[in-house]
Amino acid sequence: MDTHADTHVAAALDSISGLPGVQEFAATAAGYADLLDWLRGFGTVCLVGIEGTGSYGAGLARHMAGAGVRVVEVDRPGRQARRRAGKSDPLDAVSAARAAQSGRPCGAPKGRDGAVEAIRALMVAKRSARAERTQTINQARALILTGPDDLRARFAKLPPATLVTEIALLRPRPGDAAAYAIRVALRELGRRAEFLDGQMERLDELIIPLVTARARGLLTLRGVGPETAALLLVTAGDHPGRLRSEAAWAHLCGTAPIPASSGKRTHHRLNRGGDRQANHALWRIVITRMSSHPPTRAYVTRRTTEGLSKKEIIRCLKRYVAREVYPYLRTR
Repeated sequence: MDTHADTHVAAALDSISGLPGVQEFAATAAGYADLLDWLRGFGTVCLVGIEGTGSYGAGLARHMAGAGVRVVEVDRPGRQARRRAGKSDPLDAVSAARAAQSGRPCGAPKGRDGAVEAIRALMVAKRSARAERTQTINQARALILTGPDDLRARFAKLPPATLVTEIALLRPRPGDAAAYAIRVALRELGRRAEFLDGQMERLDELIIPLVTARARGLLTLRGVGPETAALLLVTAGDHPGRLRSEAAWAHLCGTAPIPASSGKRTHHRLNRGGDRQANHALWRIVITRMSSHPPTRAYVTRRTTEGLSKKEIIRCLKRYVAREVYPYLRTR
């Protein structure tokens, strides 16, 4: 299946790789039902390969799985393949079908129908609220920096939380137009930041119980808090069986070393193809342990003596943490 926002294109293959047909369907519940009926018109549906099961193909993957059809996630064709065979929706659908039939894509869909999906949705809102709050505070500091001297003296050195509280309490009085406007703008920015703080608190009230119920054992590990656990759970998805091995999980997190040279000496670099959020979560755990976990501090001292840089030590520690959290992500 080649999936898009409004339509999906399906290609049917028989047991000898013949192509009975290619058809376009609407990306709606009725369209999913029509697509499945169309496939069943050619015989028993044994396997469905879908592109983008985490985005445009999420609804279709849920419908197929609910109907008892085995679904695998198919990677989009690479540039070389597109240059050789051409690029169109029907061609992409045929390519996806042949890839699924060949057994190359073994990955199960991530799943968008459980507690982890609920956590993911709430984390999307929280992440954007945090980014907007940071932007709001930066805008306030820029106004203070270029504003009247009394504002600079009063607010320039305040930490973010105190700054938000203080500027939200401003009571501008009409007078000099520029000074009055700056004070009004600062007050509104402070109130916006307070609103975003409240929004994040309300989201945490929903996120933390979900994470605690889904990953109670994960939260017992040193340096793993509710938000860090949420990032790891979102990367793993609702179907933990899709994580074939601890090494595959490390690769997904971008912590697996991969060869970067074919010479006599093998150099390794961080795999930059992994999930950024999971990699960041591992980094947060490592940084926390490096500051307060005696065994980790002893490891850092030993590896530093051996000549490793701080960046290399952090990569090694992230790989260790990935191995440590993996069993907790595999259990429900």
